[in-house]
Amino acid sequence: MTSPAASLLSNNYPLWSVTPFLGLLLTLGVMSFASANFPHSRAGKIWESNRNKLLIALGWATPIVLLLATKGNWHPLAHSLEDYFAFIVLLFSLFCISGGVYVSGDISATPRVNTLFLVAGSLLANIVGTTGASVLLIRPLLRTNSERKITTHIPIFFIFAVSNIGGCLLPIGDPPLFLGYLQGVPFFWTLRLWPEWLATLGLLLLVFYIWDRRAYAREAATDLARDAGNQEPLRLHGRANFVLLAGVLAAVVALPLFWREAAMLALTGLSFWITPLHSVPRRENNFTFGPILEVAALFIGIFIAMIPALAVLREHGAALGLTRPWHFFWASGSLSAVLDNAPTYLTFLSVAQGLSAGQPNLFPPSPGLEHIGTPGVLLAAVSLGSVFMGAITYIGNGPNFMVKAIADEWGYKTPDFLSYILRYALPVLVPIFILVSVVFLR
Repeated sequence: MTSPAASLLSNNYPLWSVTPFLGLLLTLGVMSFASANFPHSRAGKIWESNRNKLLIALGWATPIVLLLATKGNWHPLAHSLEDYFAFIVLLFSLFCISGGVYVSGDISATPRVNTLFLVAGSLLANIVGTTGASVLLIRPLLRTNSERKITTHIPIFFIFAVSNIGGCLLPIGDPPLFLGYLQGVPFFWTLRLWPEWLATLGLLLLVFYIWDRRAYAREAATDLARDAGNQEPLRLHGRANFVLLAGVLAAVVALPLFWREAAMLALTGLSFWITPLHSVPRRENNFTFGPILEVAALFIGIFIAMIPALAVLREHGAALGLTRPWHFFWASGSLSAVLDNAPTYLTFLSVAQGLSAGQPNLFPPSPGLEHIGTPGVLLAAVSLGSVFMGAITYIGNGPNFMVKAIADEWGYKTPDFLSYILRYALPVLVPIFILVSVVFLR
C-alpha cells in the first residue's frame, strides 16, 4: 500500500527527491555552527572557503539534476536557473554599486543613534531594495560601533529590519513583491500594507532599543571614552553611484529578462570605472567580492535542490487546508524562512487564487485586484509572510547572508546558522509576528 507521503510526491517526484534540499539545510546549519564555534576544526577550516561551499552546494544539487535527466524534463531546472541568474545579478549589481558609496565619519554609538540607523535603512529599503539599503548602511553602522565590544545583536537586528521587514511597501523593496508586480499586482498596492509594516517595525525597534540600551550600559568605560574621542561628522563619498543605483531600479522595472541583467551588469562595470577597487570609497569600505561570492555559491545549490519541494507545494497546496488570512501568513512565512521567499510567494499566491476560484464568496472582492483573482486580504497575508519571515534564517532572503559575511569581515562575532534562529529570530520575531497576525490577519 502506498504511503500518504509517497503518494503526495508520486505524480512528479519520488519521496527521496526532497532529501537533498533537507540535507543542504542540515549541512549549512552544522558547518556554519562548526565554523563559528570551532574555527580551528577540520569542518571549520573547510567552511572558510567559498570554493568548498560551492562544491558542497552543488553536491547536494546533483541528485536533482540527475533525476531531471532521467525524466528527460529539463524545464524545471532551466526555470530555476533563470530565477537564480536574475536573483544573483541583481544582488551582485546592488552589492558592487553600493560598495562604491562610502559614508565617512564615526558618530556616537548610542542606542538612539543605532535605532535611527535601522529606521533610515528600513525606509531606504523601499527605494533601493533591501539589498541596496543593506550594503549602503551596514558598513557605517559597523564602523560606528567598532569601539564597542557587546555588539553581536546589532547586525542581527539590522538583518531583521533593513534586510527584510523594512522593504514591504513597494515592489522594488523585496524580490517577492517584485514578482507580484510582474504578475499584475498594481505598483502602489503594497503601500496599503503600511499599518502592518509600521506595527511590526515599531515593535522590533522597541525591542532593539531596550536590548541595545542594556548592552550599552555593560560596555567598559574605556571603550565608551574611545568611542567619544573618535567621533567625526558623517560625509558621503561616491555620490555618482546613486545615479547608477537608480539605473538598476529602472532596468528592473522597464526591461525584460536578460536585457535587464545586461543593463545591470553594464551599470556595475560603469561603477567600477567611476570608483575602481583602489578608490577611497571601496578601500574604506573594505570592499571585497567575498560576501557576494558566498551568497552565489550557496544559493546555486538552494535554487536547484528546492525544485521538488516547490513542486509539491504547487501541486498539493490547495489540500493544505488554508482558508484564513493568518493561515496564509504563517504558511508562506514559515516556508520563506527556509526556501527562497520569492518562489514561495508565487506558490502561495497560486494557492490563494485556487481558494478564491473554488470559494468565490469566502472573501469580499477587492477593487483593482479582479485580474489577479485573489482577494486583498489573502494577497496581503502572502506578501507580509513572505517578506517578514525571510528574516528567520540566513537563507530566507538574499541580503541576510551578505550582511553576516560583511559583519564577519569587520570582526563582529555573528552567530552561526542555528544560533541565529534559536537565540535571536524565534524569541524576538515570532512573538511580534503572532501579535501582528492576531491584530491584522484574522
